[in-house]
Amino acid sequence: MRSDTPIHYSLVVPFFNEQENIPTLYMKLTEVMDSIGEPYEMVFVDDGSKDNTYKVLAEIYEHDRRVNVVRLRRNFGQTAALKAGFDFARGEVVISMDGDLQHDPDEIPRFLEKIEEGYDLVSGWRHQRRDHWLMRRVPSRIANWLMAKLSGIDLHDFGTTFKAYRREILQEIQLYGELHRFIPALASSTGARIAEVPISNPERKTGKSNYGIGRTIRVFFDLIMVKFLLDYSTRPLQFFGMLGLAGTGSGFLLGMFLVGDKIFYHQNIMTEHGPLLLLSIALFVSGIQFISMGLLGEISSRTYYESQNKAIYALREVKSHRKELGDSAEPARPSGSSER
Repeated sequence: MRSDTPIHYSLVVPFFNEQENIPTLYMKLTEVMDSIGEPYEMVFVDDGSKDNTYKVLAEIYEHDRRVNVVRLRRNFGQTAALKAGFDFARGEVVISMDGDLQHDPDEIPRFLEKIEEGYDLVSGWRHQRRDHWLMRRVPSRIANWLMAKLSGIDLHDFGTTFKAYRREILQEIQLYGELHRFIPALASSTGARIAEVPISNPERKTGKSNYGIGRTIRVFFDLIMVKFLLDYSTRPLQFFGMLGLAGTGSGFLLGMFLVGDKIFYHQNIMTEHGPLLLLSIALFVSGIQFISMGLLGEISSRTYYESQNKAIYALREVKSHRKELGDSAEPARPSGSSER
């Protein structure tokens, strides 16, 4: 396959210590994708594996020109591994999945059908999970419920890696930390059309799971951060300002109560209401600090968007009669938008 041949589909699969699963997964992927009949590539990412994962991937690479191997210097985590694969992929549609055989390649055509229906992102839904109910299923259900409520997206399963994306959607999203599980929420802020398809969740046959309760706990912190990114990243004063007004208002009202008590009842404020006086001062000062943080956030946000000429919107398409009217000037368009 020539390097300039248009690629319809890119399969991005991150691996970490999965040497036993790679051959089976590779055979299943090639069987499914060959049956589809469109040009495709596979982007396998070795996320700093300690076993023979890279050796197995390198052997496959030598025998299949559709295979690309991206090797990271160390274990950066799933978000970084996916981002490395997304950056390397050149397909019009990018499909991501785990490398532990808990995602069935036979279900890929169902994702592509939804993409063909016009959706920009299709997410898998593990509707019959077989994970440990206490360590995985209960925390996951709570996290998914919170994420759906906070983001306003009606998805049952945000955490699965098994997804399909139009390439332009990924170009609009910056990934870092543990944000890969929140891609649907981030994509929704750009106007992406999102669908969900039920998928199976086979039990892991070989190797050891790299997930634990520690990662589940970190998800809850990420939820708070994503909520802030979705609602207040371009207007931080709206968030910190409300906290500031609540603090200064409460402190002011308490202060007025203490002043009235001093004037009308001649109370010794420090003796009778010392803790209340300190609370009033603390609330007022903290409120001023929150308002100041909001103002500094507004300045930082404006500097970020203006210095990078970063658009605060994402276009899906542009319909215009300018060319018919002889106006050659074109409006600036963010990456990922299209004109029809």
